[in-house]
Amino acid sequence: MAGSRRDGRKRPPPSRSAAWLPVGVVLVVLAAAFASFEYDLAVELGWAEPGTASPASIEPPEGLDLPELSDPDAVAAPAGASGTVSAAKVRSAISKYTTASAFGPRRTLAIGGVDGTVHYESRHAETIPASTMKILTGAAALEALGSARTFDTTVRVGASADEIVLVGGGDPYLMRKAEKDAYPAQADLVTLAARTAASLKEAGTTTVKLGFDDSLFSGPRVSEDWPADYVTDAVVSPISALFIDQGAKEGGWGFETDPAKAAADAFKQELGKRGITVTGGARRTVAPSSTEVAPADEDVDSTQALTPGSELAVVHSAPVWQIVERVLAISDNEGAELLAHHVAIELGAEPSFEGGAIAVETTLQQLGVDITGDTILDASGLSRGNVLTASTLLDVLSVAASPEHPELRPVITGLPVAGFTGSLANRYAEAPQAGAGRVRAKTGTLTGVHGLAGVTTDLDGNVFTFVFVADRVKVEKTLDARAALVDLTAALASCHCSS
Repeated sequence: MAGSRRDGRKRPPPSRSAAWLPVGVVLVVLAAAFASFEYDLAVELGWAEPGTASPASIEPPEGLDLPELSDPDAVAAPAGASGTVSAAKVRSAISKYTTASAFGPRRTLAIGGVDGTVHYESRHAETIPASTMKILTGAAALEALGSARTFDTTVRVGASADEIVLVGGGDPYLMRKAEKDAYPAQADLVTLAARTAASLKEAGTTTVKLGFDDSLFSGPRVSEDWPADYVTDAVVSPISALFIDQGAKEGGWGFETDPAKAAADAFKQELGKRGITVTGGARRTVAPSSTEVAPADEDVDSTQALTPGSELAVVHSAPVWQIVERVLAISDNEGAELLAHHVAIELGAEPSFEGGAIAVETTLQQLGVDITGDTILDASGLSRGNVLTASTLLDVLSVAASPEHPELRPVITGLPVAGFTGSLANRYAEAPQAGAGRVRAKTGTLTGVHGLAGVTTDLDGNVFTFVFVADRVKVEKTLDARAALVDLTAALASCHCSS
């Protein structure tokens, strides 16, 4: 029978396309719904009126009264918006914090205005400044060198045509390989080697001897006023006109004992990667004076390229103003010392630790800063023989912030922001937080020495300069002293100190 024959047949399996058809329909519907939601297609195509999520268009439930909205009050007045500062209110704001036992028996506390007015000064006026010394160094470097000055690392032809010399220009942030997106921008040996190799090949040379010249600076590489273990304990690198990665050992802990030789060895390796064979080891020498300058982005005249003293390649450092900001932000000891050595060169003094200290003093005096009673032995503040009065630091900060010296502004903008940047990034994280984001200050830290020097704006808009340093802190009171400094600056930042 027809019926039985039909029932006995096997039905063919559905096709693959038929099996996926419902799934495809669902996906299309979902995609359309997502597109309509994500891109508001219904409104765009005119199928619906645009909606609103504004609370003002929604009637509140019956019986609920809402207050009228108004603009919020300012957290603080704009800087400079207030009138006269009340010295009595300044004293009252900080009085409970100035006698913190953690500070020990000797401290200096001073508060002033950017106009040079002193609102508060404690009896103990002189202390070891530690790294607050870098404020003086930064100001001197900007004034003596100019904010746009750069330091060049060059490669010159040596005394013979088959020798090249890597010449250090005192760039504190010369790297073997530049870090991506680094600030300030870094000159590096990889780029310098590539440019050198291109110049040598243009001149028909691929085999050379290598010398290195770090003679820009003189005197010892380690200050005689520093403890003998500062280099071995990785506190600071030996200071050299030629070093890479701030003198750090490659892939390890600590600093190179001869940073210039280490830089030359690295440069030799980079040249080898670019087809230049260096015979023998790198040797210390003094390069002949430059007779032919070859811009880094131009071809070298092959007839002049191998004249003794001619420049084969060059890389430039960041400008001085960016270097100063970096030195202050991270409390860079090596960078501070190199800047002072450059100031000495600019003033015709010996480019050494002693010459740099004298040059910083001279430049500050030219700015009108009274350094009577101060002892400056280095530029980084590592020496415990340094002595500064609070008034010196206040004077430098007020000069740097004044409209008469815009070239010194990086001294202020380079100061770490409390709770956010540099050496203050991890402070102000706990109560009181009134100073976070409102205090900018340079830290000063040695064993037993703790300080902050910088600027802040109170809630009335008064801009203050301040110096708080204690240099007889017991080691076990270190954290307490740091906390007390936070309390002091937070109290000043949160003050209504107008008269």
